[in-house]
Amino acid sequence: MVKPMFLNARQTFPFVLVFAGAAGFVFCQSAPPFPDARASDPKVLGWMVGAPPPPEKIIRAEDGSFLRFPQTRWSFSHMRELVPTVNVSRGAGPVATLPRAERADIDSIPYIPLGGSAPSTWRESLEANYTDGIVVLHRGRIVYERYFGALAPDGQHIAFSVTKSFFGTIAAALIAEGKIDAKATVARYLPELKNSGFGDATVAQVLDMTTGVKFVEDYTDPASDYFDYRAVHQPYLRPAGYAGPDHVYAYLATLQKKSEHGVEFKYRSVHTDVLGWILTRVTGKAPAELLSERIWGPMGAEEDASLRVGPAAIQMPAGGLSCRLRDFARFGEMMRLDGRFNGRQIIPAAVAVDIRKGGSPAAFAGAGYKTLPGGSYHNQWWILHNEHGAYTARGIHGQGIYIDPKAEMVIARFASSPAAGNVGLDPTTLPAYAALAEHLMAKPR
Repeated sequence: MVKPMFLNARQTFPFVLVFAGAAGFVFCQSAPPFPDARASDPKVLGWMVGAPPPPEKIIRAEDGSFLRFPQTRWSFSHMRELVPTVNVSRGAGPVATLPRAERADIDSIPYIPLGGSAPSTWRESLEANYTDGIVVLHRGRIVYERYFGALAPDGQHIAFSVTKSFFGTIAAALIAEGKIDAKATVARYLPELKNSGFGDATVAQVLDMTTGVKFVEDYTDPASDYFDYRAVHQPYLRPAGYAGPDHVYAYLATLQKKSEHGVEFKYRSVHTDVLGWILTRVTGKAPAELLSERIWGPMGAEEDASLRVGPAAIQMPAGGLSCRLRDFARFGEMMRLDGRFNGRQIIPAAVAVDIRKGGSPAAFAGAGYKTLPGGSYHNQWWILHNEHGAYTARGIHGQGIYIDPKAEMVIARFASSPAAGNVGLDPTTLPAYAALAEHLMAKPR
């Protein structure tokens, strides 16, 4: 039997605590190396097989086992079976077809990892990053699609912080329509946060994560604000005697201002919680309903998605989306086509163009993302500012939508890497993506 992990609010223990966006927190044993992709394959390990499974093979939310590696290789593809969620409807319209033109020449494409000298291949990069599923679109056609581990083509996988980019795009569309004022303060829309650090920040600063709010998102330091945030979002992991805020909106009101707004980018998921609250306050609709009406239905998704729900039935726009991989790709293709997809303009073209242009590289530079030199962050998207104009939606443990306008390429990936931060995955992701883009441009079909 696995005992509960948390005995007091800031206990230390022999595990590395790895944040998984607002949707969850993964516990990875602190003694790498981890078993590789093949050895940790959930089918090989037999997680949740049987009726019921053997006790040692059961994965649960209440004991935290669903957030430990290698159990995560199963649970990331089965989140709706473990935690509360709300449905994101695709509506009643027809599915938008993704034509197929699959290629057999992709697995062997060579690349050199960042910081390395020995060549690797596209296929090897998938195992290096514990890929669960990947789809590549070139000029709107599926040229490559693979699934591994517990994920099947008709399954759903948690997107973690890629979720942020969906709601950042919705917010940008509402701004373009005049329904939200990007220059207005948070307090204008959320008077409950008037006396918090967010009160005098603008909506634009929330979208670009450049507020001066005091919040440290350090996943290994028990003194980090992250530990309090964790307890708010996941009551089944709260310590005995917990007396903190009961839901995330109450928690946001406790955060105070540390520095001037609009100066420096710092990645902090609380910004997207504020954004989701603003969206609901302005539209009168919860995030799942907005996502359904604004993106999921119009783009002709092939299946409903789901969004995690926290205490007080507050939905999680910062990291709670689960969906099919091909629908991930459809969203990326819509963005590549400047918001036009499935025979309609789903978001204003100016919104997609503005996102692609990016935010302030100067504000971004101080954050220290060594694998993203010259990058920026804008409307909850990561912009590379490379020669192809690539930009990406990123989620920990390997989730991502990568859009390369010059190569007319979209890559959608789900993964369950034991390494949470993309800094550990970028060396075998970004150069592999760049090599594939060059290959598709040089040998189009």
